[in-house]
Amino acid sequence: MPNTEQTSSTGAEAFNQFNLSSHGITVKQVLRNADPARLYEEAIRFEPGTTISDTGALIAYSGEKTGRSPQDKRLVKHPASEEDIWWGPVNFPLDELTFAINRERAKDYLNTRDRLYVVDAFAGWDPQYQIKVRVICSRPYHALFMHQMLIRPTDAQLADFGEPDFVIYNAGRFPANRLTTGMTSKTSVDVSFESGEVVILGTEYAGEMKKGIFTIMNYLMPKRGVLSMHCSATADRVTGQSSVLFGLSGTGKTTLSADPKRALIGDDEHGWSSEGVFNIEGGCYAKAIYLSRESEPEIFQALRFGAVLENVVYDDAHHHVDFNNSSISQNTRGAYPIEYVTNARIPCMAGHPTDVIFLTCDAFGVLPPVSRLTPEQAMDYFINGYTAKVAGTEMGVKEPQATFSPCFGGPFLVWHPRKYADLLAERIRTHHANVWLVNTGWSGGAYGVGSRMKLAYTRAIVDAIHAGQLKDIPTQTDPIFALHVVTSCPGVPTEILNPRQTWPDPVAYDAAANKLATMFRENLAQFEEGGTFKGMMDG
Repeated sequence: MPNTEQTSSTGAEAFNQFNLSSHGITVKQVLRNADPARLYEEAIRFEPGTTISDTGALIAYSGEKTGRSPQDKRLVKHPASEEDIWWGPVNFPLDELTFAINRERAKDYLNTRDRLYVVDAFAGWDPQYQIKVRVICSRPYHALFMHQMLIRPTDAQLADFGEPDFVIYNAGRFPANRLTTGMTSKTSVDVSFESGEVVILGTEYAGEMKKGIFTIMNYLMPKRGVLSMHCSATADRVTGQSSVLFGLSGTGKTTLSADPKRALIGDDEHGWSSEGVFNIEGGCYAKAIYLSRESEPEIFQALRFGAVLENVVYDDAHHHVDFNNSSISQNTRGAYPIEYVTNARIPCMAGHPTDVIFLTCDAFGVLPPVSRLTPEQAMDYFINGYTAKVAGTEMGVKEPQATFSPCFGGPFLVWHPRKYADLLAERIRTHHANVWLVNTGWSGGAYGVGSRMKLAYTRAIVDAIHAGQLKDIPTQTDPIFALHVVTSCPGVPTEILNPRQTWPDPVAYDAAANKLATMFRENLAQFEEGGTFKGMMDG
């Protein structure tokens, strides 16, 4: 099991040569698993613009790309895996020759560098499902990022690390050749499951490495009967039983998982095996835009020495970060080891979830604050992965926009969404987990008319779920969505639990609800033969 503290990894070995000839790389100055302090030195010396914040975090910049490039992700089409992969707008195919060309291009670039950085670490806290990962990069910032995001080995584990299962060649400062077959831009992020390699060209955004590993786990884990999940997870401090929270951006997943009454298993990527839940990562990669000590105290205090602050703005005089400044990017981020979270459970593993919570921010204002789902409904809501975003205003309020991301993690899926949904349904039935749909969005009308659900009410709902207080509460069946609507909850006004009753015009509510239900049907139809839309509407 990896060490439970921020370790030095190998001390003196970090400063010696590390032979990469087996990877076709001959650079002599290679720092392997260097300590954060050494990587700070390297970044300040060799990366112009990199500096240190007034709280001690390393401030780094990813250049032109400040977010992922999903349209430039490619999976190698190989006879051994091509029948498994859900090809289409998420997974674009790449032939083996083009992958080899891009890999050679990345190695050629890395061989021109004076010094390289290697991170050898693990993905997956459960030793049964753990993989060994090697990252080869030319930027100390990237090395520090992956040192924090992967699971750090002990000195003994590193000495006996051997050959990795997967290698990331990060040559992000060097562009892909647009004339190469299959390239649509100068950015390309290529994954080969068969060769165990990831090649990054034309983007220095660190999150591409993190999500490259998640894509790999999303392929490997279902092959072994493990449900890989894009979710946060917490555990009861006494029983060790867990709860998982799925939700797209803006639904409150990170906020609600930062619960001081419970232990944090992880904030983003997990596996659910026959033994329980485990975190895939060794760190957290939190959004930093509009961050404050008052709003997110756990995240704020974690952004100290050893952490990476990405694409933030700071003042020259004091190096104080202005988290409200989005002039570089709305996607400012902070990466830090999970040990920096005071209520983290180490190792990051827990028992089977008693509760599975789907968070949605419904800007149409028609979904109830909390509903109970059957396993069949859970599969369909999971595949839909619904939330809604506000379109903006122009001479009044425009209509909200429905957003769907299969399994609440569409860009990172490899198998067809039904594969993950079937695994989820099997886990729910086997372990008798309760499944809940929690609306953190609007009540009393759509955005512009109604009001956002109070965070205090949502916290009370989640607390009641974890306390088992809602399991035996009577429910009413919603006639449009077939949801089993909870009729009472401690700390929540009863009158807001039925959304139709909160609207001043019930007819307008019915029209809005039917419109959203139609969107649900149309979206789900693409994932099912015949588009039966059973579980969701038939209850």
